[in-house]
Amino acid sequence: MKLLDGKIALITGGSRGIGEALVRKFVEQGAKVAFTYVSESSQARAEKLAAELGAAAKAYQSDAGDFAQAEALIAQVLADFGKLDIVVNNAGITRDTLMLRMSEQQWDEVIQTNLKSVFNMTKHALKPMIRTGGSIINMSSVVGVFGQQGQANYAASKAGIIGFSKSIAKEYGSRGIRCNAVAPGFIATEMTDALDEKTKEGYLSAIPLKRLGAGDDVANTCIFLASDMGAYITGQVISVCGGLNC
Repeated sequence: MKLLDGKIALITGGSRGIGEALVRKFVEQGAKVAFTYVSESSQARAEKLAAELGAAAKAYQSDAGDFAQAEALIAQVLADFGKLDIVVNNAGITRDTLMLRMSEQQWDEVIQTNLKSVFNMTKHALKPMIRTGGSIINMSSVVGVFGQQGQANYAASKAGIIGFSKSIAKEYGSRGIRCNAVAPGFIATEMTDALDEKTKEGYLSAIPLKRLGAGDDVANTCIFLASDMGAYITGQVISVCGGLNC
């Protein structure tokens, strides 16, 4: 028996990077997965992933940062799959720059995509999940724990996710809903591939395990939290960072 047999999961930002690893691992463990992408440029990739995984996965174009779109998405997933057991709020972007150079738009875009999306999706998912219980997993970051130069907007959004997750855990634990945050460290993705070698070397020198994380490292942690193996864990922040924040 697989860890997520019979479970329906919704994963935002599932077409690439950590999100793609999440989709693949959740299907591998027996879940049926609805996952989202936003841009037209991601459509072909999302549809290819869904086709590869067959009936176990379905892609939806939806902006989790938009309240109305999030509501419509939850309704459509319920119509398509019949229930919702797991929500992984993974959608995220960066707009890195020093505070004195940061525009209001760069701040707002990051807060809307990274933090408001978590509110939107959780708000609309709670009602059906209250009847059945379930697991909400919110993707934070070690940057939300200790901050980072040039990432005040990103750090604020990820720190907000931690406080939000702890609050939801306290509000809805009595209804069988668990809510945890996962805080990845330096994970090898297309986003991190864009960094210069000096920056990457700086991160590696600070990681006790002396390697970059992989999307599967984060996905495996989320599988644990989503499954019955994590049934008594809620309101926690699980760092997946190779010891970067120890």
